[in-house]
Amino acid sequence: MLKIIPLGGLGEIGLNMMAFEFGQSLFVIDAGLMFPEDYMLGIDYVIPDITYLRQNRNKISGIVLTHAHEDHIGALPYVLREISVPVFGTPFTIEMVRHKLEEHGLLAATQLHIIHPGETLRLGDFEIEFIRVCHSVVDGVGLAIQTPYGQIVHTGDFKIGDTSDPGMTTDVNRFARCGEKGVLALLSDSTNVEKQGYTISDREVGETMTRLAAKSPGRIIVGLFASSIPRIQQAVNTASEMGRRVVFNGRSIETSVRIARSLGYINIPDGMEIDISEVNTVFDEELMIITTGSQGEPMAALARMASGTHKQIRIKTGDTVILSSKFIPGNERAIAAIINNLYRLGADVIYEKISEIHVSGHAFREELKLMMSLTRPRYFIPIHGEYRHLIHHARLAHEAGIAENHILLAENGQVITFDENGGRLSDTVPTGRILIDGKGVGDVGRSVLKERRVLSEDGLVVVNMAFDEETGIIVYGPEIVSRGFVFETVTGHLLEDAKCVVLEIVDEVGPETPQRVNVIRTRIQSALRKYFSFTIKRRPVILPFILEI
Repeated sequence: MLKIIPLGGLGEIGLNMMAFEFGQSLFVIDAGLMFPEDYMLGIDYVIPDITYLRQNRNKISGIVLTHAHEDHIGALPYVLREISVPVFGTPFTIEMVRHKLEEHGLLAATQLHIIHPGETLRLGDFEIEFIRVCHSVVDGVGLAIQTPYGQIVHTGDFKIGDTSDPGMTTDVNRFARCGEKGVLALLSDSTNVEKQGYTISDREVGETMTRLAAKSPGRIIVGLFASSIPRIQQAVNTASEMGRRVVFNGRSIETSVRIARSLGYINIPDGMEIDISEVNTVFDEELMIITTGSQGEPMAALARMASGTHKQIRIKTGDTVILSSKFIPGNERAIAAIINNLYRLGADVIYEKISEIHVSGHAFREELKLMMSLTRPRYFIPIHGEYRHLIHHARLAHEAGIAENHILLAENGQVITFDENGGRLSDTVPTGRILIDGKGVGDVGRSVLKERRVLSEDGLVVVNMAFDEETGIIVYGPEIVSRGFVFETVTGHLLEDAKCVVLEIVDEVGPETPQRVNVIRTRIQSALRKYFSFTIKRRPVILPFILEI
């Protein structure tokens, strides 16, 4: 049987990872991360659970990457620590991965292979052709996968909109030839299935940016995704037309521009770029700053500018800040806070909701239908999106003429099986989310997150006591200290009364009681929980520290 096993990315935005398996052959498409959701307090990143890959590590012949966004390559360092396999991707994607693995100390132990669009890769029983697609990062590809049961097309992240860069155009002719040859199944990006029509042209964004720049009396500060090389090139072109010098600020954007320049994917005229240390030597009307932080990341350059903590750049009246990126769901509040702060400091701010300064890299409905028309698949599998996106994409496929019983709506962990009898959903494999907190991988689970939530909402109460080991008499305490619970100076009586509750428990549990300290500790937790709930309607974490000396 041919098995397609989604390990992440179906039912969520991010965590993209999918395994293809036939007999003793297995390869993986993408290894992405997801940024933490609101309830994941203190978590840095989320990666897919790779239990299934560990169980089948001897079958894995490689990891194939569709493009260089974090939701497709961000989990690689954590995967490669446990499963050492070759990695395949296009030039820009591999160079971004190379930089990432070098930071994690994994570069020397990893085989990286560059595959250009149009080239074919053989992994076990699979033959994989890279097909160029247009996305918001250079060198994006879809995949035409030859399997023992037929050809499967995986679109990757794509759109079929007009672009100003001919090297980033989706190769619709190649997808059409796949359709002519016969496509067993189409796995297609669902992110923008709710959007009608076609994506707007990249040219329109460039024209909008140039128009805004012409009206800007002072410095222009452009915030965007570091990997969005086409948008960076548009900003550079605009600066060149206006006679402005350019500064790149932010570690990630400096890295991606350096890699793109080395590959010839971005053109910056000689003498145009200046170092951040020279920013105050150029007249405001002759300067453009291209930076990171358009999603409200607290430590990014734009956030530091907005808070007044950036070492070299101070926002002032006359500055124009252009946020050339989409508001990713979950980041709206952080982005709004930065916009408000920028306005307070005197800047004018241009963003997606008030101007067409961003174009999505994901296909709208008409482009999704066009992909179905080009490939003419027997089966359709929506991928890359939250569950509602998958549902809407499945319905769109049915409208486009694909039989309902040939639309396979899968979620993470559900195995999609193909054999002589066709395709179907079969059994499930272990899957889930692994939380990354600092250097800890998977050591924070549901119970720890619950504790963090309780601590963040209701605070902490610590009870300190010491008993004489021989007599059982209290020699210290009870001392009650709270953090994040109440202002002790205002409601000190609450904690004083809590001491009385503790002393009553000590009186009730005599010195002759077996395991007396443990009994007292348990009763203190229960009694104080009830007491605080009754008196102040809060449920802080209760931590009794009791010693025998």
